[in-house]
Amino acid sequence: MTVSKRAEEFRSFIVMDVLEKAISLEQKGRNIIHLEIGEPDFDTPQCIRDAGVQAIKAGKTHYTNSLGIPELREVICKHYRESYGVQINHDQVIVTSGTSPAMLLIFSALLEPQEEIILSDPCYPCYPNIIKYAGGRCTYIKTKEEDGFQYRPEDIAKIISPETKGVLVNSPSNPTGNLLSPDKMQRIADLGTYIISDEIYHGLVYEGKEHSILEYTDKAFILNGFSKAYAMTGWRLGYVIAPPEFVRPMQKMQQNFFISATSISQWGGIAALTKAQPDVENMKATYNIRRGHMLKRLRELGFGIAVDPVGAFYILVRAKHISDNSYDLSFEMLEKAGVAVAPGIDFGENAEGYLRFSYANSLENIIEGLSRIENFLKNR
Repeated sequence: MTVSKRAEEFRSFIVMDVLEKAISLEQKGRNIIHLEIGEPDFDTPQCIRDAGVQAIKAGKTHYTNSLGIPELREVICKHYRESYGVQINHDQVIVTSGTSPAMLLIFSALLEPQEEIILSDPCYPCYPNIIKYAGGRCTYIKTKEEDGFQYRPEDIAKIISPETKGVLVNSPSNPTGNLLSPDKMQRIADLGTYIISDEIYHGLVYEGKEHSILEYTDKAFILNGFSKAYAMTGWRLGYVIAPPEFVRPMQKMQQNFFISATSISQWGGIAALTKAQPDVENMKATYNIRRGHMLKRLRELGFGIAVDPVGAFYILVRAKHISDNSYDLSFEMLEKAGVAVAPGIDFGENAEGYLRFSYANSLENIIEGLSRIENFLKNR
């Protein structure tokens, strides 16, 4: 038996390799500080958990409509109307088991073989894997550190071709935590191609305001979900807002691949959007305190940060003065300092020599982790 070429060529998600190595060290008795993973350290808010329990007690444990329960889709529309002033119809919403299945649906519906999606470098590592799996190809724009690794629209305009099917934007961004300005979003939308906008970190912005691409164009696919702002990673709940002509094709794929999102999680999602905002604000305030401390300490330790991140819970720092090999450096830090961080190379060649730190951990652990790194650097 031989493994398919497609499976063999699939890249690993390196931050998960770091996490799994960290867990193996913990199983041997090591104490590891986790600054690598993009998962909220908070429990899911009580009002959401209560809604899940109530759904179970009420017997809401069966398949749902493949697009999602109407109640949740209506609440998502209301959320976008109130947050961004945009009007969408519930028939444009497809509820999914997280945003990764949502990406598979979008790119499978959008791309013919070898059609192109433009991506920033660095970017979230799973994007190119899913695009290639769907038959497309990736064209990268090397963004600049002084811009917070965000697009310059004129760079996109230079490389758009007849084979370009879309541009993927992520604001706030993983791995940088930076925002695209409204002006840049408008200029990207004006290029006329489809925009795939990953808005999963909306709700976690500490300075300025996040904007949806739907404020600037209808020729867009929205990726969003509940994992980050609502601390619902294990609930596996996301959604797509798609142009109307794409919904039925994506629905048919949803029926075949996934049937529907988890019924219980969908009722939790309604509670998230209607009741959990005070909890989100409390989490956000806590993240912001951690962000301030981590920025200060990372600079004291000699790491380079050209632009302060204002969203999500990540800081991408320059570490080239320590090593040009971020993969080896991250595993060395893990083994010798007991601190797990994400290597920049996971996010693209343009992020080699950088490390991503997550502040989705307690301030106490962040203080301890950065103290360990300080000792590691002194003794290296």
